[in-house]
Amino acid sequence: MNQIVDLRSDTVTQPSAAMREAMRGAPLGDDVFGDDPSVNTLQVQIAARLGFEAALFVPSGTQSNLCALLGHCQRGDEYIVGQQAHCYRWEGGGAAVLGSVQPQPLEHQRDGSLALADIEAAIKPDDPHFARTRLLALENTLGGKLLPFAYVQAATELAHARRLVCHLDGARLFNAAVAQAQAARAEVAPAHRPGAELSGQAVAGAPSGGVDLSDDPVWHQARLIAQCFDSVSVCFSKGLGAPVGSALCGSAEFIARARRIRKMAGGAMRQAGMLAAAASYALDHHVARLSRDHVLAQRLAGSLDGVPELSVEPPQTNILFVELSQAAKPRADALVAHLKSHGILATGLYRLRFVTHLDVDEAGVDRAAAAIRQFFSR
Repeated sequence: MNQIVDLRSDTVTQPSAAMREAMRGAPLGDDVFGDDPSVNTLQVQIAARLGFEAALFVPSGTQSNLCALLGHCQRGDEYIVGQQAHCYRWEGGGAAVLGSVQPQPLEHQRDGSLALADIEAAIKPDDPHFARTRLLALENTLGGKLLPFAYVQAATELAHARRLVCHLDGARLFNAAVAQAQAARAEVAPAHRPGAELSGQAVAGAPSGGVDLSDDPVWHQARLIAQCFDSVSVCFSKGLGAPVGSALCGSAEFIARARRIRKMAGGAMRQAGMLAAAASYALDHHVARLSRDHVLAQRLAGSLDGVPELSVEPPQTNILFVELSQAAKPRADALVAHLKSHGILATGLYRLRFVTHLDVDEAGVDRAAAAIRQFFSR
């Protein structure tokens, strides 16, 4: 059988040869004692680039979001969140189970946002009948959709005006930044260089590799998004292709609380520098290339457009959803089996999800499209 084309998620990537070399050469210490130099470098690196005082390296995005929710909220507090948000729907109810923090889920709009009026209405009065509304949690991207930046600003300004703190699940923040940078380039004159100014501050280069990103439009957009929030979680093991890990960014005081929660949750690691080195390498080398993943998702969507049995949702980033028509749904199991027999892996059944990433190329995307078209042509 041909080589597998794994489109299930961007979490399935393998470290590149250069990333493995960075891991192999990483200086190590004990991160529980705070003296692993590679972990410390990564934490300084990501905090500085996104404009925060401090950051914390954690094993997973789920734990990063948990540390954020419990770091901001106390027992009896609640957080406002979307019905499809990862930290509400897909993380085992951790905030409620482990922290007695109540979620207040809201329906999403078509673009993935939460209506400002719904957020406003969900904020509880100061009354002992209600949980204390403490936090607004947003996710960008959400299902591959970019939250409009004007909306992000408006939602977080509303929350802050009502004395809420704001957390961003930015597992795919850099996909959002790539898409936002592309949109910004389309709006400005060619002579203007997006990212040349950054609210009076340059983005710090990588302490590990000295990579200067002060004039990089993608990092400019990432920081603009991040600075709307009190804390941000970013994932290294999705589009950036590192094997493990996320980082939680925020104020020094907040990260100190998060560090204690990470310890209680079993997330404090010892010689974690090899994993941190992979993440640092990804930050230096795998951010700008995300635009290629977006192009591949568009290529796949274009190849499937026009198949009568399919409804193709145009992708904004690297995630493509394809819904089967009512007439085709009885054949859904057969379609998934057909794809697998051709070495194509995806998730879903009636609504298939395809995710492009650094281990997928044009030939793989074309194979997937050809296999789908072949199935429906029979």
